[in-house]
Amino acid sequence: MGLWQRFKRIFRAGTGAALDKLEDPEMVLQQTIRDMRERVPELNNSVAQVMATERLLAKNKERLSETVVDLDSKIKAAVKMGRDDVATAYIGQLQQAQVDLQKTGMQLEHAQNASKQAMKARDNYVLNMQKRSAEAMQLISASKQAKLQEQLAQTMETFNLGDDSSTFNEMREKIDRRVAAAEAKLQLGSSNVDAQMQDIEREAQEMQLQDKLLEYKMNMGLLGGGSSSVNNQLNAGVPETGSENN
Repeated sequence: MGLWQRFKRIFRAGTGAALDKLEDPEMVLQQTIRDMRERVPELNNSVAQVMATERLLAKNKERLSETVVDLDSKIKAAVKMGRDDVATAYIGQLQQAQVDLQKTGMQLEHAQNASKQAMKARDNYVLNMQKRSAEAMQLISASKQAKLQEQLAQTMETFNLGDDSSTFNEMREKIDRRVAAAEAKLQLGSSNVDAQMQDIEREAQEMQLQDKLLEYKMNMGLLGGGSSSVNNQLNAGVPETGSENN
């Protein structure tokens, strides 16, 4: 294959691919429907012209038929009057009128057949146009649905790339870290309170034990300071009652 032929093939292939991208199926189908509809008036005009020819031939046939009848009457009248010369002239006219009538009759038959065929062709075209229009509308609907599916597929491809999912995962990790830190602080605060309460309870228990020990020593007479000093030790830290204030 020559270099020029290869270049032509590449050019045609590239041009065809570019045209395929430029061609919008919806626009092409809509334009096809418009073109088919625009041909209907032209077909109607053609059918009207054929029908007009048919009607004109019918009127000519009717007029020639009347002429034949009229000439026949005139011939008979001329013969009765002994005017053979006039009758002969009328006979010549009658023969020509009969020939014209025969030709017009044949033309009328052809015109009638042409009118029927034209009407049939027009009706078939209209039916075919309606069928094609319905198919085109279905194809246009399918094309729109295909576009929506393509857009959805592109959106899904974007999700599949992980752009949004990575963002969600990153935010989830940050939130989890904040929740864990808050729970740790809460737990730490609770443990400090518990430790303080335990210290207070131990100190109170220790004070109770010391008071009990002093009571035993007082009962056993082991304290030399007397009962007043013992009472002072026992009552240490105890608030005064109302009776004592009195």
